[in-house]
Amino acid sequence: MTAPHLDPTRKHDYVFMVDVRDGNPNGDPDAGGMPRLDPVTSQGLITDVAIKRKLRNVISLLNEGREGFDIYVEAGVALNAQHERAYTALGDDITQPDARDWMCKTFYDIRMFGAVMTTGTKHAGRVQGPMQLTFARSVDEVLPLDIGITRVTQTRQADIDKGESTEMGSKHIVPYGLYVGEGHFSAPLAARTGVTGDDLEAFWRAFTLMLDHDRASTRGSMSLRGLYVFSHDDAFGRAPARQLLDRVQVQPIGTGPARGFGDYKIEILDGDLPEGVTLTRIVG
Repeated sequence: MTAPHLDPTRKHDYVFMVDVRDGNPNGDPDAGGMPRLDPVTSQGLITDVAIKRKLRNVISLLNEGREGFDIYVEAGVALNAQHERAYTALGDDITQPDARDWMCKTFYDIRMFGAVMTTGTKHAGRVQGPMQLTFARSVDEVLPLDIGITRVTQTRQADIDKGESTEMGSKHIVPYGLYVGEGHFSAPLAARTGVTGDDLEAFWRAFTLMLDHDRASTRGSMSLRGLYVFSHDDAFGRAPARQLLDRVQVQPIGTGPARGFGDYKIEILDGDLPEGVTLTRIVG
């Protein structure tokens, strides 16, 4: 029997929690790489694009060489060149729907996240992806810090020739932040793109591993602290998503600034779920 959260014929809504300690979870290029912030509330933000990038990277690692698990949005590969692969495989006289179906079958991230493939001379149409994520937002305010550092290796030979022995730099961090995001999976859209149970299994596994394979000195210690999936026994849903997602509640403990996951109380109100809805705690 297929586990509810692995069934592509069901609607799924989920909540995830990510925390960071002494790192930069998502730098803002418009702010010199400082951690992203809501300027009104000073809550930290992690974009859906950043999360999908991590997921794509891990999907690629886990399924290297596996048919149907190519990645469309890949560093160093032009999107137009990806579109042309459909015409190379099927012939130049194919229709745009034929090209779109081939792209969905070949590229995992198109099948799951969708894509606009109307650039270049060989178009492959548009795909509305069934799996979508929100930004992740920190529960509390975060305080971005610009930490000055020095290094013994200069960038330019001229500086060494002048006798300089160190060079200044900086790291942008938040001391601690717990970020909460949400996501949704549409079964009717998944039927259009050809999502399978294997695709969903790969997605949830990638979600649990994405931070463990995205280590960098600028990101400090990042961890997945929770992944809760509400699965409906219906393609269109048995209850509004908001009613389910609000059952995952996070409350600060104490009055001081949080400096660890233990400074929060996580409560899952799962005692009276609507009929036809099940909860899978993948993490947490």
